[in-house]
Amino acid sequence: MKKTLVFGASLKPNRYSNLAIHRLVDSGVETLAFGLREGKVSGVNISNKLDKINDIHTITLYINPKRQEEYYNKIVFLAPKRVIFNPGTENPELYNILKNNNIDIEVACTLVLLSTGQY
Repeated sequence: MKKTLVFGASLKPNRYSNLAIHRLVDSGVETLAFGLREGKVSGVNISNKLDKINDIHTITLYINPKRQEEYYNKIVFLAPKRVIFNPGTENPELYNILKNNNIDIEVACTLVLLSTGQY
């Protein structure tokens, strides 16, 4: 399966990023998480540092476009094969940066992709 980084992970159970971690783990996807606060969700450690994360296939974004700006270079440096822009994270500026670095973009909902077998 596609090793996935949930970018913008939350410890709050009512957040979509939290639900995504649960669903990714339940689907057998190797899952990592990055967020503002460290903690654990569904056995996945949420880290507030990106320096030890590597070999990522997919980044699924859960932070708004304004907050994404400070992470542009870090996302490119992680060199994922694709970045999923979940609802509310759409960002044409980042689309262009990723495309220029040969990183596929997908404007979709990770939860829907998982539930329909399209992940």
